[in-house]
Amino acid sequence: MELSSKKKLHALSLAEKIQVLELLDESKMSQSEVARRFQVSQPQISRICKNKEKLLADWCSGTANRERKRKRESKYSGIDEALLCWYHIARAKAWDVTGPMLLHKAKELADIMGQDFVPSIGWLVRWKRRNNVGFGARHVLAPSFPPEPPPPGLTSQAQLPLSLKDFSPEDVFGCAELPLLYRAVPGNLGACDQVQVLLCANSRGTEKRRVLLGGLQAAPRCFFGVRSEALPASYHPDLGIPWLEWLAQFDRDMGQQGRQVALLLAARVVEGLAGLPGLYHVKLLPLAASSTTPPLPSSVVRAFKAHYRHRLLGKLAAIQSKRDGTSLAEAAAGITVLDALHVASAAWAKVPPQLIFSSFIQEGLAPGKTPPSSHKVSETPPVPSGLSLEEFSRFADLEGDEPGPGVCKEETGTEDEEGDREGAFEPLPTKADALRALGTLRRWFECNSTSPELFEKFYDCEEEVERLCCL
Repeated sequence: MELSSKKKLHALSLAEKIQVLELLDESKMSQSEVARRFQVSQPQISRICKNKEKLLADWCSGTANRERKRKRESKYSGIDEALLCWYHIARAKAWDVTGPMLLHKAKELADIMGQDFVPSIGWLVRWKRRNNVGFGARHVLAPSFPPEPPPPGLTSQAQLPLSLKDFSPEDVFGCAELPLLYRAVPGNLGACDQVQVLLCANSRGTEKRRVLLGGLQAAPRCFFGVRSEALPASYHPDLGIPWLEWLAQFDRDMGQQGRQVALLLAARVVEGLAGLPGLYHVKLLPLAASSTTPPLPSSVVRAFKAHYRHRLLGKLAAIQSKRDGTSLAEAAAGITVLDALHVASAAWAKVPPQLIFSSFIQEGLAPGKTPPSSHKVSETPPVPSGLSLEEFSRFADLEGDEPGPGVCKEETGTEDEEGDREGAFEPLPTKADALRALGTLRRWFECNSTSPELFEKFYDCEEEVERLCCL
């Protein structure tokens, strides 16, 4: 019998992909052998291995359609995510969620985000299919411990609850809400705009939650064409932190990991959480209203701000080198909220775990009596040229004495935005633009005595760009 050399296209469901991962983990079968067993190509098995963490997260979440073979992203992914978050909150409150209610809420969210979107019945059906909503029995994660009623009189606590000792350092989290003048430059603070930043980490410093930025604009123009799920941080179109949605997501994430954790919060934040849905995996531990200790150590916040401003000055210096005669303030005027989001994410990643761990212990926010015996970790990055240590320290923490936010140039438009008249947007980069930029970047590395180690990082980036271009 003659076998056909042409392979039939066969897409695997989520359940089958999990079987592939189990086979590779538990047996000594090669990717090629597994590919033959499932009648797919070896590159498809390789892609499954590359996306292992995401596939396992989808499988453990209980909300993904396990028989679905392809996961096509919605064109309106931001609305998709926001509606799913609202749906989980509504279910936690035992509301009877109907189709018309979902359509109405989707339209309301689209208006808040500034998107011209009218949800249809077809869109709602696809949304339900993508998120496994309303198809048979819902996959609900059983809580690892019974839900506890909120303790009466949260503000009456005079000190840190003793129940903190019941958690390991890895399971004690603290978070801070702080204002950030994201365009500030030394000596010129008049044109600064403000965003609100939420930072959260466990006391070990081994887990840092995704940074959240809140801004005045519902849909900044710099976000045109940007996929929110591809960003390293989250953006919320309000200076207030969406605590209900954020806590619900945190609780789901901990539930997927089968953990029970403690979250330190300021008493004023807990008081404002009226209508908070039941949290099965996150226990809120409010600090006393009279306490001066922040729920995230102040040294950690200072380190974040210092790294942010150090990175921002480096970016502005590069802009100045490209445009002769440009002042630092003029260069800063071009920094967008999207730029700030990336810089904030990079700055948060730079805060060392050792500093977070020692700071939690020193301020009495984590189990333990003495800080780690390892060498002292510096809170701040190197001082930029042209500034003294005192000047940079003052510059890194401007927000304490600054007034509220001004109007962003992005919102009003400026004279130098010639290509942005009448609300026009800059064209989105094409695949050809991306490949051309890769070639230019590699050539620049080759001609400027770059260390060989940097090319390894470049190759990873190049491989990912080429993969995306083939989709």
